[in-house]
Amino acid sequence: MIPLHRQFIRTAKKYGSKTAIIDRSTEKTMTYERALIASLLMMKKIGIYRDGFIGVMVPTSAGCMLSILGILMAGKVPVMINYATGAAENAEYAQRKCGFRTIIASRALLEKIGCRLVPGMIFIEDLIQSVSALLKVRMALAAKMPLGMLDRMVHRGEADDNLVILFTSGSEKDPKAVQLTHRNIGSNVADIHQVLEIKPEDIFLANLPLFHVFGHNIDFWLPILSGCAIASYANPIDYKKICQIIREERVTLMVGTPTFFQGYLRQSEPGDFATVRIAVAGADKTSDSLRRGYWEKHQLELFEGYGTTETSPVVSTNLPGANKHGSIGRILPSVRVRIADLKTNEELLAGREGKILVKGDLVMKGYFDDIEETSLRIHDGWYETGDMGMIDEEGYLWHRGRLKRFVKIGGEMISLVKVETALAELLDENTECCIVEVPDSLKGAKIVAVTTQAVNERAILKKMGQSLPAIALPRQFVVIHDLPRMGSGKTDFRQLTELVRSKLSNT
Repeated sequence: MIPLHRQFIRTAKKYGSKTAIIDRSTEKTMTYERALIASLLMMKKIGIYRDGFIGVMVPTSAGCMLSILGILMAGKVPVMINYATGAAENAEYAQRKCGFRTIIASRALLEKIGCRLVPGMIFIEDLIQSVSALLKVRMALAAKMPLGMLDRMVHRGEADDNLVILFTSGSEKDPKAVQLTHRNIGSNVADIHQVLEIKPEDIFLANLPLFHVFGHNIDFWLPILSGCAIASYANPIDYKKICQIIREERVTLMVGTPTFFQGYLRQSEPGDFATVRIAVAGADKTSDSLRRGYWEKHQLELFEGYGTTETSPVVSTNLPGANKHGSIGRILPSVRVRIADLKTNEELLAGREGKILVKGDLVMKGYFDDIEETSLRIHDGWYETGDMGMIDEEGYLWHRGRLKRFVKIGGEMISLVKVETALAELLDENTECCIVEVPDSLKGAKIVAVTTQAVNERAILKKMGQSLPAIALPRQFVVIHDLPRMGSGKTDFRQLTELVRSKLSNT
């Protein structure tokens, strides 16, 4: 496999004058030829730094994407830094973990989020301003060179070299540094390209943060290697603006978390999604009510998929003509999935629930500088996802929740996701919910329902009791108007559990 930055050069040479990036944050549009020139300029500017790793803390934009390409062309590895919460602390954590100093940051971003300056930060605005006219001419001429000569001008690399360092969400414990190689992401791009039948005419919405694997692959590498146009926007929760961008740029493919899709549904008008042919929700459970909402308002089928940071990320997805509601879809062509018994690790037959194991070129190289954690999660090439699920007779994968989101009460294993799903179906579209476990002096643990609005608890419990055993019903309800989120839009369970415990201890 040719390393991905060199694959990009081939794509850019092929599609030269075609639109590559429509940056709706800056209202600038860039062709593939200009994107190639800009990435070569970034390569020259970044190449002077000694670090083998270069941090990137820039919002989703042409600047972020070109920085990543330039870093790779310079023979270095981008380390994507989460700026959504605790940006400065996350930057320093990444520096310590991976042993580097230089971070490409955005001055505008730091001012917007109130982030202090971290030693080692350089600003993308300064890098762009410091490019001389002579260097621009040189790189413009270089971009015109035959492919063979241009290919020798950049770092060649190998398929199993690190492409990027991404950090796990840290929603349950401290983030781990995931090493994803060119082969990992490249294999996933090839699979997705095949099953979604990606064409150069497709226009991708890119509004997920590139420090999250979902955005890093689907909003960046997949379209940029496929010759597609990318309509980028830095703020995924500016729902009204995003609906406007989808309509104006005639977006054909978009992905996001259910939380984001819920926001788009509320703020959209009929016709906003008329050009969208594929919309995939992932990273969290997609409710039946959300699917119904998109079909009733936009006649748009919302597909649900599944993946993890460690699997580059996509393992399975529903597709047009193969969409089984409630499932997380069929497994990608080059991916192997095994459902294993929790105790014996033996493979289970179709229809039986166990832990989800994944094997294939999409599985990460490992956690950086953490052999112990890597060895706990990867055995004989099989990655233990930490998720529970089953494969049905038709080959659809079903997600039953994180193993850590099961709680043992009265000797029974209760799925918090199952309880959450039952509750969500009884709430109106403006009320979100989450189920958490807190300590209980009598039974060791108890189930608490968190909702964003006050609800009729007695009526809700009566209806939930029709589909759940009494032991699985929430013992208490807590109202938290804004659920804490990760930058990807996923619920921050660790922070939410702490908030619930604090509320309960004060009552």
